[in-house]
Amino acid sequence: MYINETKLKVRYVETDQMGIVHHSTHYVWFEVGRTEYITAVGMTYKEMEEDNIMLPVVESSCRYVEGAKNEDSLIIQTFMKELNGAKVIFNYNVVREEDGKILAKGSTTHVFVNEKFKIVNLKKVNLEVWSRFKKLFEG
Repeated sequence: MYINETKLKVRYVETDQMGIVHHSTHYVWFEVGRTEYITAVGMTYKEMEEDNIMLPVVESSCRYVEGAKNEDSLIIQTFMKELNGAKVIFNYNVVREEDGKILAKGSTTHVFVNEKFKIVNLKKVNLEVWSRFKKLFEG
């Protein structure tokens, strides 16, 4: 299994009145990690959409373990938990770089759809893209 690591630094704007990262920010970080993961597959979201393949989120979750603070250096670990022709589930770990502590764990479930938002079997509509995803999933 391939794990992509995206490094980022907590910005002041991402924190709340308590001085910790607002819970909604984690989903933005998940998207950043997922976008970089897709790039590791060998394409961009834009290229997938030009091939009439989109990945809307149909379910998401996040378990918050400890709050990140302004200027913490973080690593967003992104990896696929499940992959089949119709959907992909990405998992995420938000790790504080300084001590390696996992601050949050999340998951997003996506379905493969065409330009009309009809669910498609990626294996059947684009074998090349399917093969790229499968290669990273199998590691």
